[in-house]
Amino acid sequence: MHQLLPVLTILLMLLAIVLVVLGVRRPRAEIVIEQRLTQFGHRVPTLEELELQQPFRDRVLTPLLRRLAGAVARFSPQHNTQRLRQMLTEAGNPAGLGPVEFTGLRVLLGGTFAGMFFLLFLLSGRGLTALVLFPLVTGMIGYLLPGIWLGSRIRRRKAEITRALPDAIDLLTISVEAGLGFDHALQRVVEKWDNELTREFGRMLSEIRMGHSRREAMRAMAQRVNVDDLNVFVSAVVQADQLGVSISQVLRVQSKQMRQRRRQRAEEQAHKAPVKMIFPMVFLIFPALYIVLLGPAVPIVWDAFMR
Repeated sequence: MHQLLPVLTILLMLLAIVLVVLGVRRPRAEIVIEQRLTQFGHRVPTLEELELQQPFRDRVLTPLLRRLAGAVARFSPQHNTQRLRQMLTEAGNPAGLGPVEFTGLRVLLGGTFAGMFFLLFLLSGRGLTALVLFPLVTGMIGYLLPGIWLGSRIRRRKAEITRALPDAIDLLTISVEAGLGFDHALQRVVEKWDNELTREFGRMLSEIRMGHSRREAMRAMAQRVNVDDLNVFVSAVVQADQLGVSISQVLRVQSKQMRQRRRQRAEEQAHKAPVKMIFPMVFLIFPALYIVLLGPAVPIVWDAFMR
């Protein structure tokens, strides 16, 4: 009996190994069969699978922002919505945000900031004044932060368009004088650079190809961008098109004026530099300089008065 125990143990171990091998290899065979079936047929995904394939922003954040903005839009005037739409257009429609989504983002940030500080002061056991005042202030800050970000983006985009406009008009003038048509010259500018101005030129050309007149497309571009220099340029080109004036002559004049305006802006910034340097010098440089120069004399003066 004792001699059979080692034999039974070995047999059981071999049986266990065989079962493990069969258990591991069986799913692989099923996977191979599923792979073969997918080669001969394509299963149509369900609506739930299609929805789960979308990014988290489209599935959760955008509907949430729309609901919040829909609740707020009932109490906001219509002209505020139009103004916000114009500001988003001037900013280049960042992240594809519309007035509804942007308003929902402001409400969401304000509510999040207010809720976080309310829970923080509630757990810390502060008084009723702090429990109400600080969440209210932080909620207002969270509500205003997207507006501040949007304003800075508008200023940055307009500054980039203003800087790129003189060079673009120079290339446009050279291309037209070389024999290209105005639309082909604009296409050359679009192919040469990739910035906010050339993207607007490309959108304008796309609108012209879709059937809009050049006058309508250029005025729509000027309204979207809302930059003074570009408005002057569009007005001059549209007026030349209406009156039948040579477009190359108009472009040459506009190119000269744009270079002159760029030089004037540079001179204006140079004249502002001394005024802007006053505050860093008074509050940062002069105190450090006084400490370095007069610091060693302080102990001597102190000892003289203390005697």
